Amino acid sequence: MPPQLEKWKFPSVRPLLIALFIASLTACGAMGFPGVYRINVEQGNIVDQEMVDQLKLGMSRRQVRFIMGTPLVEDTFNSNRWDYPYSVRNGGQILRASSVSVFFEGDSLVNVTGDVLPEWAGGPGPEKGDASDSEGEASAEQSNEDVEAADNDS
Repeated sequence: MPPQLEKWKFPSVRPLLIALFIASLTACGAMGFPGVYRINVEQGNIVDQEMVDQLKLGMSRRQVRFIMGTPLVEDTFNSNRWDYPYSVRNGGQILRASSVSVFFEGDSLVNVTGDVLPEWAGGPGPEKGDASDSEGEASAEQSNEDVEAADNDS
């Protein structure tokens, strides 16, 4: 080794440089990349109060599917339960989440549980004295008749 480099040989500098390098890598890894846009990701079935208010005890599976849509989760081990989870995320943060489960005995609706409930299951239901109540009930009855007509046609 040349004599000029002999004077730069310090045994305690090498571990110090390694520690400084590891610390700087750790600090860089903890910071997120600035300016990255993260979109809101919606997953699941959107279930609102208007939809669950149309559910009535004794409805068939086909009628419930017509009103609520196809369930996201149909339990393999219990075919009498359908789940409708919903979440909105921004990156790793959950902004909003809800879940509704409907239960059947045979082909008849017997119970609804979750974050949004019909009036008969303890939910708020439609506001009393609201002019849209009668319109909503009429449209629910019409949609039920449409489903029953479709059942009869097939």
